[in-house]
Amino acid sequence: MGLAYLMNTYPITSTTFVRREIAAHEAAGVPVARFAIRNWDEDLVDPRDRAEIAKTTYILAQGAVCLLAGAFREGLTNPLGFARALKTTLHLATRKGGVGLRNAAYLLEAVFFKQAAQAAGVHHVHAHFSTNSAAVALLARRMGGPSYSFTAHGPDEFDDPAARGLPVKVAHAAFVAAITEYARGVILEATQGAHAEKVHVIRCGLDLDEFTPTPPPDNARIACVGRLCPAKAQALLVEAIAPLVKDHPGLDLVLIGDGEDRAGIEARTLELGLTQHVTLVGWGTGPQVRDAIAGARVFALPSYAEGLPIVLMESLAMGRPVITTRITGIPELVDAGCGWIVPPGDVPALTAAVQAALSADIPSLAALGTTGRARVEARHDQSRNAALLRGYIPTS
Repeated sequence: MGLAYLMNTYPITSTTFVRREIAAHEAAGVPVARFAIRNWDEDLVDPRDRAEIAKTTYILAQGAVCLLAGAFREGLTNPLGFARALKTTLHLATRKGGVGLRNAAYLLEAVFFKQAAQAAGVHHVHAHFSTNSAAVALLARRMGGPSYSFTAHGPDEFDDPAARGLPVKVAHAAFVAAITEYARGVILEATQGAHAEKVHVIRCGLDLDEFTPTPPPDNARIACVGRLCPAKAQALLVEAIAPLVKDHPGLDLVLIGDGEDRAGIEARTLELGLTQHVTLVGWGTGPQVRDAIAGARVFALPSYAEGLPIVLMESLAMGRPVITTRITGIPELVDAGCGWIVPPGDVPALTAAVQAALSADIPSLAALGTTGRARVEARHDQSRNAALLRGYIPTS
């Protein structure tokens, strides 16, 4: 099986699930060629992410001259295929709400990818997210390149699926993976039910051997992991704990991650007099993140917008109950059986959930964590889900 993965940017600290998925394929004896449109311009903390850079071919790193020369050669040697891809490019560029001339860049990138994939013996490529990389895979296919599939996560890619060309990407794909039933429903609505037979729920997963479940410690620590940004709403956790520190003087909110909201979170922490109760530690390696979750009584992520956060799976896999929000696909994993789920943006409800977690006895918290671990084992085992994905790949 000549399999490749094509990403917009790879590797990224916040998308370790792609690396894990590739590792699961390779552990099953299926080599994976890595391609990405661009590299990430931030530091990578985890050495396993850093190791992926040398394994990845970066398309834009080839330079404009190389990409233009490749397109000229493709037009001469494969005029019908290039014409099909050009027609699809024009469709993507001229649809209402489309990104216009940016699609011309996708065409150049697709030419390089198609030629490099053929040279590498790739017959199928899988992309993560239904945006840039899926467009490149689509255009390469229109030129006679490898069959393709993609995993749709949401939420941003679902903001205007027609403008993003989702229907045509689904139409030409060998199959489409949706990470939740919610995501599958959005795709079917966007495509008016066309090609429903090729849209499958294939959930993101974990290497469960990396996540050892333990009883929660008897402390007042709350862990939160993720990019510090408005969508993940870590600032709300600072607001939520403010009324609780009087009764819980040992309350400790640990925020792992970094991003554009850091300065605002630090300022609000100071304003509320919570500097002894809020710790921002920056990004961490995989083991550091697991240690932080293991050292917490409960995990919290009060997001406004998510697909289905991997870190919720990780926390539940470690036996930690979670506090999160009732949005998109999250209720497919989290309910009162394994934690607390509140409306997004509802600070009083978030405060009540934190209070409940701090007040619960350890056996009750451990029971929530046990339920959560069982759910992750049943739905998010990476080896099993990677095998499910491979099962939909065309054999020729």
